[in-house]
Amino acid sequence: MTRPGVEREIKLRFPSVGEARRAVITSGATPVAARRLQEDTLLDTSERLLGERGCTLRVRRDGKESRVTFKGPVQPAAMKVREEIETAVGDGPTMLELLGRLGFSPSVRYQKYREEFSAPGILVAIDETPVGVFVELEGSEEGIAATASALGRTESDYIRESYLTLFRAHREALGLRGPDMLFQP
Repeated sequence: MTRPGVEREIKLRFPSVGEARRAVITSGATPVAARRLQEDTLLDTSERLLGERGCTLRVRRDGKESRVTFKGPVQPAAMKVREEIETAVGDGPTMLELLGRLGFSPSVRYQKYREEFSAPGILVAIDETPVGVFVELEGSEEGIAATASALGRTESDYIRESYLTLFRAHREALGLRGPDMLFQP
């Protein structure tokens, strides 16, 4: 998205990338972007002004491309719904430096491998993260519900939490330390 809008999405957990990919292909989704590493940096003020309001400021590096995104607070709904403003930027590291000069500093970094597909009314992504494999469905409510059903899932399977929230729960359950969700070398 390159203009103010609404992000509507869910995640569905899968036991493996192979099972996720088979399910997505079987559902009729069409490949649109090959698997690649995405590296996200979330930023906030030292007073956590964004986090306290439930908002997110993110710089994403995706191969040779970078994007800056603002996300508003999550709205109450069966799916994760929130304001999203996003635009491409020419240089992710320079954008991080610029935001630093404006009073924002990195609060957490996370990585995932993502492969993208298209289905009617939505974008389908297979995300490999350090805390598991997920299929993320983003777009219209009808498209998400239809594709989730085609994947053999129901509303009770919907995950509305962010990857960061899932990571923090995983980290706490295992007694791990550190703020960043990164793949281990």
